[in-house]
Amino acid sequence: MGNYYGSWGRYVPVAERRASAAKKMKQLEKKGEKIEPVTINGRKITTTFWGNAWCTHLEKFSDFANRLPRGRSYVRNGSVCHLSIQKSTINAKVSGSSLYNVTIKIKPLPQNKWTDIKNKCAGSIGSMLELLQGKLSSNIMKVVTDSEKGLFPLPSEIELKCDCPDWATMCKHVAAVLYGVGARLDQSPELLFVLREVDHEELIATDLGVSTEPSRKRQVTGDLSALFDVDLEDTPSPQKTEKKPARITKTPTKPAKQQPASTLPADITAATIQNLRSKFDMTPSEFAKLLHVSPQTIKNWESKPGVLNLQIAHRSALKGVWNWTKNNAHQQLKM
Repeated sequence: MGNYYGSWGRYVPVAERRASAAKKMKQLEKKGEKIEPVTINGRKITTTFWGNAWCTHLEKFSDFANRLPRGRSYVRNGSVCHLSIQKSTINAKVSGSSLYNVTIKIKPLPQNKWTDIKNKCAGSIGSMLELLQGKLSSNIMKVVTDSEKGLFPLPSEIELKCDCPDWATMCKHVAAVLYGVGARLDQSPELLFVLREVDHEELIATDLGVSTEPSRKRQVTGDLSALFDVDLEDTPSPQKTEKKPARITKTPTKPAKQQPASTLPADITAATIQNLRSKFDMTPSEFAKLLHVSPQTIKNWESKPGVLNLQIAHRSALKGVWNWTKNNAHQQLKM
């Protein structure tokens, strides 16, 4: 019995533990490892839709609900010294009586579930910003957070591992990491989709194959001359078509051929995006910030063949900056 309890070692005050952990984290950084600590501001561990939804989901299951509270104080006091989220894997380091390594394996979201979620969300999410900020209708919120059919993993899809001496499957270090994931989703909600190995852009209406034809119809109705390179006001009426002056009136329409240079093309391709970004002399990340999309969206646009099937919000964003100069664009980034 004495040896058993002795394996736990002496009690180490929180301040001492954190100082020791911080020292070890610095040593790892010097070796080239990227350290991503979890920082909680205030008493609330999560504050956004995605972070709250993650924690609420896990707390619905009795096995987790009974053990998760053990990790709250740990994550609040900064004991999760490092937490990274990759495909199907969460790696973390938690400061306890020693520095413990936590690995959580989560199975990819089943394809049939993902297809069902996409079908139910089709046409209901207007932009990437709406999705990542959780500005969704109550119906879509129910779809993505459904405890059985939503984006979040079931207990049977989660494998927990910690190298601490606690024999419990979910020790306080693991519990702290699970809450830490919620806090991380507050900052980077797209990591949930990385974790479940699905592309969050597929939830946007356009990527689901929802036609953007109404957008083009609005362009046709509102600006036929720009779309077809014809000055409609100068087009001769049927009564004047036989008169040569009617043909002469087409001469002034030649400048209209210059319009495509200052009007967003009806058909946008990867080259269109690349040329505009080159004109602004911006990196994909800078260009993404300018358009209020993710850098991955820019990379996807610039790598897809043929005409891009852009959603209305993205087309509007491109139209808004189309005539900007390099200086205009860079000034906007600084604002």
